[in-house]
Amino acid sequence: MTQGRGRVTKFIHTSDWQLGKPFGKAPVDARAALQEARLDVIEAIATVARAQGTAFVLVAGDVFDAPEPGDRVVRHALTRMSAAADLCWILLPGNHDPARPDGLWSRLAGEAPSNVVTATEPTPIELDDKVFVLPAPLTFKRTLQDPTAWFDAAETPAGARRLGLAHGSIQDFGVGETATNQIAPDRARRAGLDYLALGDWHGRRQIDARTMYSGTPEPDDFGREHSGEVLLVELGSATSTPTVTPISVGRYRWISETWTLSAASDLDAHLTALATGRDLKDVVARIALAGLLTLGERVAVRDRLESRLAHELRWLDLLQAGLFARPTDNDLAEIDAQGVLRETAERLRAMAAEPGSQGVRAMAALERLYVEHQKAQRIVAA
Repeated sequence: MTQGRGRVTKFIHTSDWQLGKPFGKAPVDARAALQEARLDVIEAIATVARAQGTAFVLVAGDVFDAPEPGDRVVRHALTRMSAAADLCWILLPGNHDPARPDGLWSRLAGEAPSNVVTATEPTPIELDDKVFVLPAPLTFKRTLQDPTAWFDAAETPAGARRLGLAHGSIQDFGVGETATNQIAPDRARRAGLDYLALGDWHGRRQIDARTMYSGTPEPDDFGREHSGEVLLVELGSATSTPTVTPISVGRYRWISETWTLSAASDLDAHLTALATGRDLKDVVARIALAGLLTLGERVAVRDRLESRLAHELRWLDLLQAGLFARPTDNDLAEIDAQGVLRETAERLRAMAAEPGSQGVRAMAALERLYVEHQKAQRIVAA
């Protein structure tokens, strides 16, 4: 494995690629783009590895999103890694893609190019005669045992550097449920590791000076801090701690914001701030609207976001439940100054003022009446 690669002094730590993730809540076109970006990030990681002068990429689990990700996903992943033949990719099974008998990882072992190592056994992997990787592959989605427990007694040559590669949760992350795939927070110290490369947490997180979660290299949800990165890990002397440098590789930025509006014109400042320093086509945004507007203003705001901004972003998830309308006499006059429609609008306005689901439905009906009347007026004017 190490022939021609030289002494290992640094490597790339990454995890949670989750290739084949469905993104089921996204529109069809956005879904396809987000799925492709997860494959494309392999090439971005290869570019970073070369630029940093390292030949090794350690992937700490959840390479794929499911035990059966599909032929296309598997083939494209292997093709991209094969194209980076100057790099060695060490892949670890995680809880999304555990190493089950005659499953995905058996196929990978048979089809993977020579520069791809499937770390499916808890046994040391030699990078060079002074650096060994200790992998903790998962064979089930959930296990009550610490998959890294074997590290403590793992035998490596005297003076060798020891790198742990694992996927699971540190005990400090417990949420009151029965913990699975749980890793001792002091495993690096117990096992004499120079570095413990972890996966499962989708944002970068440091546990101690020798233990890190890299996070996913391509962001995949809202509220993920420090995602879209890989970690460059540089080994110092045997007694010093490694130097860890986050490097951005992700394409899409996932942004979640609440925009409070007291007038339709307030939207301008929010739109300007969203676009500043960003390429909107590479943004996934969840925008929650809040405030109280006239009915006409609320319709204008929604139309501006759904008809314009939604087409500029990769995906806009627009939440409007917190933006309320206060129908004015002018709003109702735009529907009908007098007559049957005005009477209907007045009744809906009165019903909308009532609390509960009936009021919500009445407000939605009044807004729909307003919108449809505006459409009809534009058709007549044309």
